[in-house]
Amino acid sequence: MKKFFIVSVLSLLFSSCAQRNLVYFSDIDPYSDFTVPLSQSNEPRIQIDDLLSITVTSLNAESNMLFNVGVLMPSGDRNNTVVSNPINENYLVDKSGNINYPVIGLIKLEGLTKQEAINKMAGLLNEYVKDPIINIRFMNFKVTVIGEVQRPNSFVIPTEKITVLEALGLAGDMTAYGKRENVLVIREIDGVRTASRINLNEKGVLNSPYYYLQQNDIVYVEPYKTKAIQADANPQKIAVILAAINLTIVVLFQLRWLNNN
Repeated sequence: MKKFFIVSVLSLLFSSCAQRNLVYFSDIDPYSDFTVPLSQSNEPRIQIDDLLSITVTSLNAESNMLFNVGVLMPSGDRNNTVVSNPINENYLVDKSGNINYPVIGLIKLEGLTKQEAINKMAGLLNEYVKDPIINIRFMNFKVTVIGEVQRPNSFVIPTEKITVLEALGLAGDMTAYGKRENVLVIREIDGVRTASRINLNEKGVLNSPYYYLQQNDIVYVEPYKTKAIQADANPQKIAVILAAINLTIVVLFQLRWLNNN
């Protein structure tokens, strides 16, 4: 019984010193290649509250002005000068998933990829513009990385494509106290907020739907308990803990001495 008690105390004292796996994808064989088929579509889809930049280009300067700025130039303009106003070119996806576009009115874009949205708008604009070239960009494609990383922050992604590893790289990577096996990704899809945990120690995460991040995703790196203890500790608490440990050791030796005599 005494041995069991001593072992339990020692286990509690040294549990924080247990070896942790700090290697990403540590289960990949170092002597062979590992491949993952890209069978899933990782292209982001338009969501409610997205801010979209939509530009239309055609051979007709007046049409360009109308659909890009919402203003029809007088036909007597000899120079056909095209003036662009970036603020007016941005369209907010409302709570119903629509944008309010010049001439056409409400267009439902929620849930579509950029290419699907381009195809839909091209079909609607063909009635007014011959062979329009449409370009759509996300103006609010950002991800946020917080927790046990070197530089927690929100990052705007101009390429509109980023992996969880790249996001961690922008944040300076995890600290030694970050839980690589339990990274939380928070995402909103179709008005539903979901939270999923991924294990960056395992190669299976390469095929996870959360490996590629979506706009407005939040990546949270949870700290180990040792970091929480350090953050919460102060000299008085440390002194009390050390005194308790010393007292436990003294009591154990006293019990042992009494039993031997």
